[in-house]
Formats: sequence, structure tokens, C-alpha cells
Amino acid sequence: MILPSGVKQRFVIVGGGQAGAWVARTVRTEGFRGRILLIGEENHWPYERPPLSKSALFGGSPPDEGALLTEAQARELDIEVRLNQRVTEIDRKAHRIICSNWELIGYDKLVLTTGSRPRQLPLTTSSDPNLFHYLRTRYDANRLKAALVPGERLAVLGAGWIGLEVAASARKLGLEVTVIETASRVCARSVPDVVSRYLQDLHAQHGVEVRTSIAVHSLSRRGGEWMIELNDGTAFVANQILVGIGAVPNVELAKACGLDVDNGVVVDDTGRTSDPDIYAAGDVTAHFNRLAGRHVRLESWANAQSQGIIVGQAMLGKVVSYDEVPWLWSDQFDVNFQIVGFPDQAFFVLQQGKPELGRGCWLMLDKSKCVVGAVAVNAARELRTVRKALQTQTILDLDQWHPTTGLLTTPS
Repeated sequence: MILPSGVKQRFVIVGGGQAGAWVARTVRTEGFRGRILLIGEENHWPYERPPLSKSALFGGSPPDEGALLTEAQARELDIEVRLNQRVTEIDRKAHRIICSNWELIGYDKLVLTTGSRPRQLPLTTSSDPNLFHYLRTRYDANRLKAALVPGERLAVLGAGWIGLEVAASARKLGLEVTVIETASRVCARSVPDVVSRYLQDLHAQHGVEVRTSIAVHSLSRRGGEWMIELNDGTAFVANQILVGIGAVPNVELAKACGLDVDNGVVVDDTGRTSDPDIYAAGDVTAHFNRLAGRHVRLESWANAQSQGIIVGQAMLGKVVSYDEVPWLWSDQFDVNFQIVGFPDQAFFVLQQGKPELGRGCWLMLDKSKCVVGAVAVNAARELRTVRKALQTQTILDLDQWHPTTGLLTTPS
């Protein structure tokens, strides 16, 4: 859109999380002089979410932990931020958005960083879903923190990364913890069997009961406690329940205005949607990943930041391309996990060091023995080598890894 001389462009960002904050900061620091408006539904300035399942559950964490854009920074950068504001509609033809208070706001370029939300527990026998705990926001973390009483029992439904991180934190706080997973192993969608076994053993060593291949049959409240009945006929009592069964991308605005949506808002390598004046970044997007050979939707700190920066640059007409190797990390007990690429695509697994003893990594290879990913245990240096090789499509010399266990075929 070409504006009359002297008229400033208006960039509007819908979503006040990590990706939205990075888009706003990037367009301003890269030289944009127009209006930047960031709209967020929460009552908090943009912040990072990884601490929510870890340090935020312990006492003494600072209120500005993980802050990405403070009020002072926004003022210095001349970024207008509206909190507690919800956008209800996008009028693409008129280039405007409609807010829940009926305010109409025009835009020249719009960015959707609406993120994702926790998948709800598909049970109808419970009277009030608010009695459960989900973990996505600072409000959720504060509520969960207040409910974690040492000596009581926490039931975690879902053995993904959020579930296992909270289980580890709760155990360190002195709670009894039981994890329930319907799949045959933990983190089954993201890592091969050898890593799942390591994770389950790690939690068992710290006193967490992990039960796989089992589902919740019913939940009922009895005297302020939960009676949890499983589909094998067994039951147990818990004081609190955390539900961590995945996330759903917040694509409703995009879908309603006719943008292409397929397990996320479909974007190109610059973050542009099917509308040339609308971009998207972060958890809500589905972008083509060269390593995977398909469109993927990534829920990670690194993706939200890196894609947000690329989108900010692309909106200013810079020649950029988002083509990073996926990377995420997780802290559980005294172990730092780092994951690159797509370990779930492994056909062979090559081990270096002794991850089961606290330091080492697994290198994942496809059927042609090309590296597709890796998982490191307290071994960040080794992982950097793999990440660089994946990014540059360099073939690693596998002999230099000195495997301790050789090639292992992973279960299909």
C-alpha cells in the first residue's frame, strides 16, 4: 500500500507474547518511524514463558523475570502497548481490526502472534474445568504455585515436556507426583524410544511415578481431593491435577478472515500469510522447514524469537528468509536437555558419552544415515556442532563421535 507523502505507516501486532515483542522491537530498531501498536490479552507486559514450569513455581522469583518489553522500554522505543485488550475480527478489505470494546483500528501491515493455548481435557464427568491446572500464562503459574503444598500429591495428565518439567519442579518442592500418559512412552511425539526411556528412568530415580499406556476414565471431587479412576480399573487420590496434553494454535482470527490455515497460519519463509499485508510469527504459524521437507508448527522459545525477528525485518522490505534448525531445551532436576532438528524422524541412534550417567548425547540418523537431529544431556558444546552441521547441510564424520553403543535401530 502506497501512502500519501507525510503519512506514517501503521504496524499493528496482535498478540503480546514473545514473538509479538520481538516483532515490535525489531521493526523499531531496524529503522521504522511509523506507529507500532502491540495488543495483548494478558494483564502483563510481554515475557518469556520457559520459567513458568520451573523457577516461577519456586519462591523468590522476581516479578519481571523473563521480561521482553517493559513499560520503560516501550516508552523509549515509542511502541504503543495495550494490555487486557482482545481483537475479535480482522477486516482485510478495509485494513482494520475490531476489538472487543468495538474500537476500530486501521493498519497498513498486520502481524498475528496469537500463540497457542493448552488443549482442554476431553472429559465431561468433571463439574468445573477451572478446578484443574493448565500452564500457559503467569496467572496459571501463580495459581499452580499457590496450590503446590509439600507432602500433598500432584497428578500430571500428559508426559510431554510441560508435564515432565512441572513434575520435576513439584517433586523438588516436596510433593508426591504421579504422571499419567496415554501413549506407550513419554515425549513419544518428539524423541525416539531411547530418549523416552532415559527420561522415564530419570523421573523414577527422583521418586516420580510415571504410568504409560493408560488413560483417565473418570474424575470426581471428594472432600477437596480428586479421585482419579483409570481405564485399567485402578484409582488413586490427588490434591491437584495439572493437565498437559498439548497445545492448540489460536488460528480463529486468521481462519475467520479467510487466511490459509493448516495446523497453524500458513506462512512463507518471511512470515507472510496468504494476504500480502498480513504476517504471522511464533507458535501460531506453520512454515515450510527445509530439514523436515514439510510445513511444521514449532512451539518453542527459539522459534518465537527468531521468527519474530525475521518478520520484523521482512515487513521493512529487507531480503530475509526464516530457515533455522529447530532447537529447544528443557531443565528437569539437575539435567539440561537440548534438542535440535527432528529426533522423531530417527531410524538409527548413535550415542556419544554416557547420557545415562549425566553427560552425553544421542545423534539421530535417517535410513540413509544422514543426521536429522540430536538430543544432548548436559552437553551443550557437542550439540552446537550438530546444529551447525544441520544448518549448513554438512555431512558429519561419524567416526569422530566414538560411539559407546554403536547404531541402534529405533522402534517404528
